[in-house]
Amino acid sequence: MLDCQRPQRVLLKSVGILSLVLDGYSLVVLVSVILSWLNLSQDHPLATITRRLTEPALAPIRRLLPSGGGIDISPMVLLLGIRLLKRVLLS
Repeated sequence: MLDCQRPQRVLLKSVGILSLVLDGYSLVVLVSVILSWLNLSQDHPLATITRRLTEPALAPIRRLLPSGGGIDISPMVLLLGIRLLKRVLLS
């Protein structure tokens, strides 16, 4: 009986860890958005780090979205996608 419960516990822990990682990444995306409003230099270390972490996910979304007249809604789409993924994982 203990052997049967072990895989379930491992799965629950893995989902919990993945949920925390997704929360952390959401925070990085939010910081990236705020930094874009502040118009920091592209060489600023915080701007560089957040750009390197978020661009791999945001670039494909930007290619799929129509031009919004100078407004970039790709971070919002990414955050909604993360939220949907978390909902699926936790259900």
